[in-house]
Amino acid sequence: MKIAVDAMGGDYAPAEIIKGAIKAANVYPEMKIILVGQKDRILEHIPAGLKTNLEIYEASEVIEMHEHPANAVKKKKDASIVVATRLVKEGSADALVSAGNTGAQMAAALLGLGRIKGITRPAIATILPTLQKGKLLIDVGANPDAKPENLLQYAMMGSIYAERILGIKDPKVALLNIGSEEGKGNELVQAAYELFKEASFNFMGNIEGRDIPYGTADVIVCDAFVGNIVLKTIEGMASSLFELIKEKITANTSRKIGALLIKPGLKEVARTLDYSEYGGAPLLGVNGTSIICHGSSKEKAIYNAIRVAKECIEEKIIEKITDSLEKSSEK
Repeated sequence: MKIAVDAMGGDYAPAEIIKGAIKAANVYPEMKIILVGQKDRILEHIPAGLKTNLEIYEASEVIEMHEHPANAVKKKKDASIVVATRLVKEGSADALVSAGNTGAQMAAALLGLGRIKGITRPAIATILPTLQKGKLLIDVGANPDAKPENLLQYAMMGSIYAERILGIKDPKVALLNIGSEEGKGNELVQAAYELFKEASFNFMGNIEGRDIPYGTADVIVCDAFVGNIVLKTIEGMASSLFELIKEKITANTSRKIGALLIKPGLKEVARTLDYSEYGGAPLLGVNGTSIICHGSSKEKAIYNAIRVAKECIEEKIIEKITDSLEKSSEK
């Protein structure tokens, strides 16, 4: 198995990206990890004499976070994310991982890998921490303007991913809505609801935003405009809540003493809410495994993203989605 890692993408590239790659290389000695990027800068962060299953593939250009994704992908043919995607297309790598410009990664995947036959639009699926372990939210960034048929395909792909990667048997799929009753919501969600009722996956109906943290549904489906707001709201709420807790429990001496007693529990909660524990988000619907990481990903997140890529390959997610589409078409 070969995983191409965009060494130049992300706020902490290349240092933290390389650290995560080295950790993965040590944990999975049977895997080859290809660091794609500027060789001189990559070598600065690899310990001298390190014997590992890492390989460096030169890519002279970098697509920065502020650049227009599609234009940058077309102009910078030797950018690290473009080259990493090309390696997957050519079969020189089985998957790619990047914490760089998300739009550029999507553009590179669409132009380089193409869509799975039958998929009209890909979707980004991310794992959200809940009281019932991690649940899948899809789409969180690929398509702000979706059609009912797109949401149906998101649900199908999300259901397969939840079952094969998250290990949830017959996952419950829900539409994110402003009310749980049938008939609620805008035209998009109402039309999607009718399609979902006839689908083969386990559709449980609508859920509201407040239901997400309780793990009511295993796969939550929405368009990317809504999904991205939900994702960033949850991230911001978790971060601000912990800052508030830290401030209040250390306000005086007696509280500081009590804080020492609950510190292990707080660490467990923080670990549960830490996005880096879940790795990256797969771009489902493209004809190749492309894992999108948070821009601020560090060593742990990159390591876990490589693990996610490994699991996607082992579970043959692309083939499962293709088979499911063919069966749906026959039906």
